[in-house]
Amino acid sequence: MSNEEVVLTREGLAKLEAELEELKVVGRRELAARIKLAISYGDLKENSEYHSAKDDQAHMETRIQILEKMITKARVVDADSLSASAVQIGSTAVLHDKEFDERVEYQIVGPAEADVLENRISYESPLGKELIGKAVGDIVSVTAPMGTIQYEVLEIRI
Repeated sequence: MSNEEVVLTREGLAKLEAELEELKVVGRRELAARIKLAISYGDLKENSEYHSAKDDQAHMETRIQILEKMITKARVVDADSLSASAVQIGSTAVLHDKEFDERVEYQIVGPAEADVLENRISYESPLGKELIGKAVGDIVSVTAPMGTIQYEVLEIRI
């Protein structure tokens, strides 16, 4: 992970903090119990349960380190400072997809919070980059594998 700041919404920071707490308290306890049980099976060289639990422990500890670094480097976007006059990190852009003639909406977030299934896109994504700073009525074009897609900004919500 780089030394750059991690842009998060308050909600995103809270999710990371909750995940970190869950891993440190519950995850570590559960893995310790798995390792203890696996050790009781005897010979550790041939003990697949032990090796599996140790691998899981290594992955979990790596995730804990990543979360701690992200939280330490977090810059929280303050919703009170947002304006509905232009799309910004933290705001939700309601768009008209001209190709499919449908209404879509995306919340603009930092890369750590991006989740397309929840309509949360990174400000670093092609669409996110185009939307930042746009106002209601503006048209944005995004190049995608299937061609150029145009969106009209219908509404900006905070």
